[in-house]
Amino acid sequence: MAYNYMTEEGLKKLKEELTHMESVERPRVVAAIAEARDKGDLSENAEYDAAKEAQGLLEMRIAQLKDTIANARIIDDSRLNTEEIQLLNRVKIKNVANGATMEYSIVSETEADLRAGKISIATPIAKALLGHRVGDVVEVQAPAGKMKFEVLEIAI
Repeated sequence: MAYNYMTEEGLKKLKEELTHMESVERPRVVAAIAEARDKGDLSENAEYDAAKEAQGLLEMRIAQLKDTIANARIIDDSRLNTEEIQLLNRVKIKNVANGATMEYSIVSETEADLRAGKISIATPIAKALLGHRVGDVVEVQAPAGKMKFEVLEIAI
C-alpha cells in the first residue's frame, strides 16, 4: 500500500474538494441527467450522453480523492531538519550554468503547485535534490538535458 505523505493543510484542501464534489457537483450532474432524460429519445440525445460522461468523470474523481484521503499520512513538521534535503523542505538552488536562483518547496504529488513554488517529489529536480546538503552541486537529468544546481539554502 502506498501512503500519500502530505501536510495537514494539503489534507484539509482535499477533504474540502471532496465535500464540494459530493454535496454540490454530484447533485448538479444528477439534475442535468434528469433534465436531459426528460427531453425524450435517449439514443440520439447528446445532452444526455454528455451529462452521463460528466457523471462518470465526477465519480472517478470522488473515488480518487477518497483513496488519497484514506491513505494520507500527515508529516510532523517538528521532525523535519535542514541538514539535508527531504520532503517538505524549502530549498534555494542556483543554476550553475546561468546563475539563476530558484526557491521551491518539495511536496507530495497531490500538493504540487508550481505557481506557488511547490514541486512534486516525483519531479526530476526534487528526486535529484533529496539527501543533498548546502554547498552540494547536484546534476539533474531534465527533459532539456543535464543541468547542474548548487544547493544554497535548506529551510522548513
